[in-house]
Amino acid sequence: MTAIVLAALAVVLPFLLWSRVRGPLLVRGLARLAMVGFAQITAMLVVFVAVNNAHGLFTDWDDVLGRQDHVEAALDLGPDGLGGRRVADLPRTEQSFRPVDPSLDGRIRTTLLKGQVSGVTAEVYVWLPPQYDDPAYRDVRFPVVELFSGFPGTPSSWFAGLRVTEQLEPLMRDGKVAPFILVSPRTRLLGDQDAGCANVPGVVNAESWVSVDVRKMVTDNFRAVETADGWAAAGFSAGGHCAAKVALAHPDRYRYAVSMSGYHDPAAEPASITGKDRELRQANNPLNILRDAPAPPRLAMLYTGDGDDGYRQGLDLRAAAEHPTRVEVRRVLGGHRTSTWANEVPAVFTWLTSRLEGAGAAAGAAAGTSASHR
Repeated sequence: MTAIVLAALAVVLPFLLWSRVRGPLLVRGLARLAMVGFAQITAMLVVFVAVNNAHGLFTDWDDVLGRQDHVEAALDLGPDGLGGRRVADLPRTEQSFRPVDPSLDGRIRTTLLKGQVSGVTAEVYVWLPPQYDDPAYRDVRFPVVELFSGFPGTPSSWFAGLRVTEQLEPLMRDGKVAPFILVSPRTRLLGDQDAGCANVPGVVNAESWVSVDVRKMVTDNFRAVETADGWAAAGFSAGGHCAAKVALAHPDRYRYAVSMSGYHDPAAEPASITGKDRELRQANNPLNILRDAPAPPRLAMLYTGDGDDGYRQGLDLRAAAEHPTRVEVRRVLGGHRTSTWANEVPAVFTWLTSRLEGAGAAAGAAAGTSASHR
């Protein structure tokens, strides 16, 4: 609203003051030039705000300027990201939630989570499916999809840019898509640097943040499936890289992963902290994680994109995969843009629903109950 008011003022001022400017020619010229410049700046500001509101790229000016650091500590937590602890031994995470910006879905709530393990403190968005408060589902634990945005991006990117709840809610009500709990944690944790969902001792424990702290918060506060059979990771662009990486690294926590236009080499994102170090670059490449796994992980994965924008990466991963790892690759035209990923949302969640129902595990309870209420 402020940007619109300023833009309107910038249009009105020249009409009121242009001919009233007094003084030497140079002074009058500079004053009129300032009015023109003010009009141009406010016009660009309106466009920037509109684009940001549509895509959820930044939350505030600190975000825009890359001044936000959400890391309080970054201990060496070892390969499992737990630092020798067990999730079962951690204190229960009690969180309070509040509604987000009313311009988004009114059922989206947010909380500021202080990670017990990761040392990260940041916001997490949660959306509960329409069945969650239905008395018929009071004994049902719901499957979860953890949503990762691109870089830069915020937890609102999936809701504002991809319109995920707007598209999925009617499909869930009709029983065409399982009633997933949607969880979107902040993944931009280091200002203008991309943490890449990686654990880098002394820098950030972004992998533990999304795969341990956020996951525990959800199971502690909501009727969510606790086993890997009920958990999926999905993302676009840098978020697709994150989704594939954390699922391949922790198949004990995730059973499904979706990468839309995701890359494997962290250096594909110039701001990546892992793309600048040879060892980190190798260790955080999903293809290397799969190849180096002690045993093929039990995962179902979907890669979408075109050419080198996610499609080739999916083919490479599929070629390296062995049972029980399953990789499906789909060519999707439209380019590396929000509108392309938004159009994929129904198909992606239909795919997740079919894999969930086919698993025959505890996670299938919610999908099965949904089917019985059609």
